[in-house]
Amino acid sequence: MRALVWIVEDTWEAAVDAAGAQLPPDAEITLLHVVRAVRQGLLGRAHPPRGEPSELLRAVAEEAAGELLAQAGSRLGRPARLELRRGRSESEVLAAAAEVDLLVLARDGDRARLGPRSLGAAARFVLDHAPCSVLLVWPGRPPSVHTIPPQPR
Repeated sequence: MRALVWIVEDTWEAAVDAAGAQLPPDAEITLLHVVRAVRQGLLGRAHPPRGEPSELLRAVAEEAAGELLAQAGSRLGRPARLELRRGRSESEVLAAAAEVDLLVLARDGDRARLGPRSLGAAARFVLDHAPCSVLLVWPGRPPSVHTIPPQPR
């Protein structure tokens, strides 16, 4: 079995723990983190300048991503391939998922209640378009079923 674990800053521990607990010992695991394009500009400005990000910003983003992947690999506690991609998260995750049997990701939206808002936009897109089986996990304890809103009349 080949598995891809999507590493996102806020929820990576849950995804890695689920992979470690659910995947067989002989699974080929890839830990993937996607670095979005970094643009220069001041916070609050409507439109940052177009073009390539500075080399310094790119280097800082990639160094942080490498450290995150190293932490995830250490937490997994078994051999895994670490993969860093650049671009739109949705596109890069789906491209990598085309080569595996299982994609593992954690919910990254509203953690206080059950429902569609428990997924962010990128995770929702990936879940809806995944070309493989998906293991979707809650970071932490899932909310009670009493958090489901009532059905419309």
